[in-house]
Amino acid sequence: MLGEITDSFSPLRRTHSPPDLDDAASKIRRVTVEEVKDEDGTYNRRFFESYPNAGRPIDEGKTVFESYCQHKEDEGEDVWAPFADEEEWGLAEWMIKNLGQTRTDEYLKLPITKNRTKPSFHNNRTFLKRVDELPHGASWSCKKVMVQGNREDEDGQSLSEEVEIWMRDPVECVKDLIGNPSFKNHMAYAPSRAYKDKGGSERLIDDMWTADWWWDKQKELPEGATLAPIILASDKTLLSQFRGDKSAWPVYLSIGNIAKEKRRQTSARATILIGYLPATKLDCFTSDARSLAGYRLFHHCLSLLLEPLIAAGRDGVEMVCADSFIRRVYPILAAYVADFPEQCLVACCKENRCPKCLVAADERGNPLNSLMRDPESTKETLERRRNGQHPVEFDEDGLRAVYRPFWANLPHTNIFTAFTPDLLHQLHKGVFKDHLVKWCLDIAGEDEIDARFKAMPDYPGLRHFKKGISSVKQWTGTEHKEMQRIFVALIAGAVPSRVVVVARAILDFCYYAQLHTHTSESLDGLENALTVFHAHKDVLKELDVRDHFNIPKLHQLSHYIQSIKLFGAADGFNTELPERLHIDFAKEAYRASNKRDYEEQMVLWLQRQEAIFWRVSYLEWVAEHGAQTEHQYGYDSDSDAEEDFDFVPVVSQDIVHVLAKTPPHPRQSIQHLETMHGAIDFLPAFKSFLRNYVPHNHIVPGYQDRFDVFRQAVIIIPPNPRVSELPKRLRVRATPEVLPSPSGRKPGSPARFDMALLTDGVRASKLYTLEVIAVQVAQVRVIFTLPRQFGSYSRPLAYVEWFTPFREPDQFSGLRQVSRSTRHLRRNGAVVHVDELVRPCHLVPKMGQKVDPSWTSANVYEMASNFYFNEFIDLDTFCVSSAIT
Repeated sequence: MLGEITDSFSPLRRTHSPPDLDDAASKIRRVTVEEVKDEDGTYNRRFFESYPNAGRPIDEGKTVFESYCQHKEDEGEDVWAPFADEEEWGLAEWMIKNLGQTRTDEYLKLPITKNRTKPSFHNNRTFLKRVDELPHGASWSCKKVMVQGNREDEDGQSLSEEVEIWMRDPVECVKDLIGNPSFKNHMAYAPSRAYKDKGGSERLIDDMWTADWWWDKQKELPEGATLAPIILASDKTLLSQFRGDKSAWPVYLSIGNIAKEKRRQTSARATILIGYLPATKLDCFTSDARSLAGYRLFHHCLSLLLEPLIAAGRDGVEMVCADSFIRRVYPILAAYVADFPEQCLVACCKENRCPKCLVAADERGNPLNSLMRDPESTKETLERRRNGQHPVEFDEDGLRAVYRPFWANLPHTNIFTAFTPDLLHQLHKGVFKDHLVKWCLDIAGEDEIDARFKAMPDYPGLRHFKKGISSVKQWTGTEHKEMQRIFVALIAGAVPSRVVVVARAILDFCYYAQLHTHTSESLDGLENALTVFHAHKDVLKELDVRDHFNIPKLHQLSHYIQSIKLFGAADGFNTELPERLHIDFAKEAYRASNKRDYEEQMVLWLQRQEAIFWRVSYLEWVAEHGAQTEHQYGYDSDSDAEEDFDFVPVVSQDIVHVLAKTPPHPRQSIQHLETMHGAIDFLPAFKSFLRNYVPHNHIVPGYQDRFDVFRQAVIIIPPNPRVSELPKRLRVRATPEVLPSPSGRKPGSPARFDMALLTDGVRASKLYTLEVIAVQVAQVRVIFTLPRQFGSYSRPLAYVEWFTPFREPDQFSGLRQVSRSTRHLRRNGAVVHVDELVRPCHLVPKMGQKVDPSWTSANVYEMASNFYFNEFIDLDTFCVSSAIT
């Protein structure tokens, strides 16, 4: 049975307070229906199919916050206890987050602290005693493992090494997550299938509960069961750069019940640390045996850490959930987030093989549909090898002799399908930076590619590689993505056309893979991009750039579609999150230790940090239950806006346009606009505007008039679920050049007159496709308001210079082409309404085989004649250009 929901659908919006438990299950699946009218008069809806009788409550309970609140009432304690009052709690929170133990003692001994602040704790020891009274998550424990090596000492005795594994019960951690009231509005307890149409022919896949794995796995569980899909991540990391080579091996856990946009927020702590694996060098082994010993130790330690999941996944555990209902929850390992070497480690296979499928070691560059690895047959092969047999499958499958994989006894788990796409290492750093960029540098030459990066026109929020890219030694994932935004247009003409086709295919794949919501259309786009790449990749062999394509990261792309269908959009499983978590859960914790026996100190420090975070969340919960709180909206932004935007917005149909409350450049002359803004035909364009829109005006404008001018217009675009859950805040700038101060203390800045998409004469509305005749590119030169002498007019204005309508896409790059529009051999300028701006856009000049050496980022818009419309500037523009709906 299909139901109906809004475009912002989430199974999270449910009724959670049934009058009796017999009716609880039906009410838990009730969904609020909203109808959002689009500009074409239709309604934007989703339709969904809920799995019957999944996630059913069995009783009412109390969340940990409710229980703690009741405990404090029973004990007659103040809400701020064990601290004296709200101010002392605020001081304690600040101290635990910002001061180490030595500095805490020093601060508490200051006379001003003792005599004026007068906290109820007088030294670090009594302060930490108070902190340790606060509730926290699952407790830490340590297990020691004795590793017997194959090397001998001087006396002929085998060397051994004792290692420690610090761990928390993963089942208790799941209880903490699924029962956290902070996640109540971001939690799902049952799978659903979402569709674009009422007939159910067009699937929508975003969060894990809308994908196939949960739905299929639910069939293996008892009726009414609640599945908690466990997402594990592990990644060895260095703790210090300059003090030895201390390392840690954190293991993180989250659950697929929590919405992925919440899991991605490191500040939400929806992904938590459950253990530190030993990061030892295993010097007790010879060099030829050390690698295999490391494999075995990893699996042994992880099996100790995850052992509680065996019984819990088989029999289920009653847990109080975030909505105060008790459910029988089955925590089952669903997804494992790791880079390629760690995937091979988990899969017990060699690194020259695929950890997911049985493709031959020398065939990973071909578009083959190889058999997936099977856990049961793999365990059987390893067991036969352990018993002294020599099964041919052991070598054919590229296995390592790990006889007790940690995943062997985990119920309902297929570790090989659990590996999720790694956008950071496989796409951004791997196929794009390490391969595509290198190929193009080899073909076109570093000097030419660098010159093109230097001449790239500016765009709000776009990084400008002022010195090119060849001299950059260390890259980040952010820089890889910045390069992707301009790369296809940048190389067009510099490399043979078939190489441009290859580059376009790779970038298409990168952008489709980053979408937050997938349809059959976007999945077809992924598959088609990979097909195009394989069809044209041999040009790189012909150019002697590659002699083979047996590239592990390239092969991994063939598994993306299956993984998205199983677990949801790839943005929910990126390795960027664990790498970011290393800062909080490993590096900061290490810095807080004395660097000796540091892991025990790290877990104690983390427990105290967690206790403070828990208390903050509890107090927020108390405040929400005590009074209505004001709801505030957040925005995705292109960041570096410098103005104070405290103003009344100018509202169009579904896009908000905003100008500063006070114009930063009042009373500017027309001569100034002509010379500094390049608005050479401002006066005739303004006269034309008055005739068309202010017909009752009888004042003839002239050079004596003054105009209030703004630096930029901010355009707030409604959320696009395929790209972001938040509205997007974009800027269109119209700022003239600022010269350096005579003293040289204040640097100057180049002119920035941004390109934008406009709807000619129509108020801007949400843009779904560029296949609309009324949408056209223009360069914004001046943003201003109508002077009062011409009448009262509430809509802000802009002087723009038009470009031609979009021409047919380039045959090889697929990019649309435009050029400047002229009238009587002059640029075609016009005055338009600011609310006709749809969004900023980016044009890249057609540079030919060699870029003009006189072109710079500051002047290229003025000097070039023909341009590509850059649809890769952001995901929104990519969706619009590709007509992804």
